[in-house]
Amino acid sequence: MSNEIQAPVDVAMPPASAVKTESGIARVMLKENPDGARIRPDDWIMVHYTGWTTDGKMFDSSKISGKPAVFPIEQLIPGMREALQLGREGDAMRVWIPEELAYKGVPGAPQGTLVFEFEIIQRVTPEVPPLTPTPEAIALHDSLAYQILSENPDAERILPSDTVTLDFIAWKASGERFHSSLEAGEPLIAPVHALFPGFRDVLVHAHEGDIVVIWVPQALGICPSGDPISGDLVFSLEISSVKHQTPGLEAPEDVAVPPDDAQKTASGLAYKCLSKGEGDEHPTASSRVRVHYTGWTSDGEMFDSSVERGEPAEFGLNQVIAGWTEGVQLMAVGDKYRFWIPENLAYRGMPGAPAGQLTFDVELIAVI
Repeated sequence: MSNEIQAPVDVAMPPASAVKTESGIARVMLKENPDGARIRPDDWIMVHYTGWTTDGKMFDSSKISGKPAVFPIEQLIPGMREALQLGREGDAMRVWIPEELAYKGVPGAPQGTLVFEFEIIQRVTPEVPPLTPTPEAIALHDSLAYQILSENPDAERILPSDTVTLDFIAWKASGERFHSSLEAGEPLIAPVHALFPGFRDVLVHAHEGDIVVIWVPQALGICPSGDPISGDLVFSLEISSVKHQTPGLEAPEDVAVPPDDAQKTASGLAYKCLSKGEGDEHPTASSRVRVHYTGWTSDGEMFDSSVERGEPAEFGLNQVIAGWTEGVQLMAVGDKYRFWIPENLAYRGMPGAPAGQLTFDVELIAVI
């Protein structure tokens, strides 16, 4: 698909047939679905969209990737909020949004009047789950609890070494929305053992296809920025796929103890560069990365490997164990490193997770 979608012929000025609102937005309906549900101020919607400046330059489009975007209406610029609430599921429209209802001259943002085409695919407004564990919830440890709302009993139980793909929405205990993979535009894809405790310790009780609510106490949660969280969280998640690890890859000779030429950080993380890449970009603690990796316990047992699966893994560095968060930031794109991660920077003796010091070979493919 081309990286540029041609602007409509009337991009510079609304046609005479356009309907104007009191605020100054002009709108032409391209398709109407009178039976569709009306869009409300608190809705989330799935849309395809393209945006142009009035000189016909496209600045953004979901259609380039072919993947619709999901937006909470309340987080959009004022002109988009107003225009979309005039529509229904199934509608398509072209709108002209004046600058004072768009980005108001903010540096780096599209300037002037903006023209958007929206195709409203459907409302996807999430239902807020109970903010405290229900009587049906299963309590684990440290006030961590979960409830499987929709179970796929024919699927195998998820293992710590499996890689899961899931979408989630999180709320604070106050009911305020905290974070969502839908807003981020990407599902969470990661090995179960690499996730933060609130996810890791519940997912081993679930299956591919399950819909789960998890009540996560502050001590077992994580903030997308990598900062500590304040307060408890409740997650609603759907596990769309699970990939199982197969046996393989022989452990390196120095798997048990870092060699003399390994370097050590103040935290106790040991590392060694196995080969340098051509890149110079380093990720940050909040970056999302694509990597190939293999992990062993100190006795040489391999417990996980994207190399063996034949597919790189993608995840945020704020979603993994502390040794990974620290270590991968030392790497540039293309580098291959070996890390010796002490238990206090790994899984800290969590039941069901690899125990003790862990050794990983990691290739940083991309910062995404």
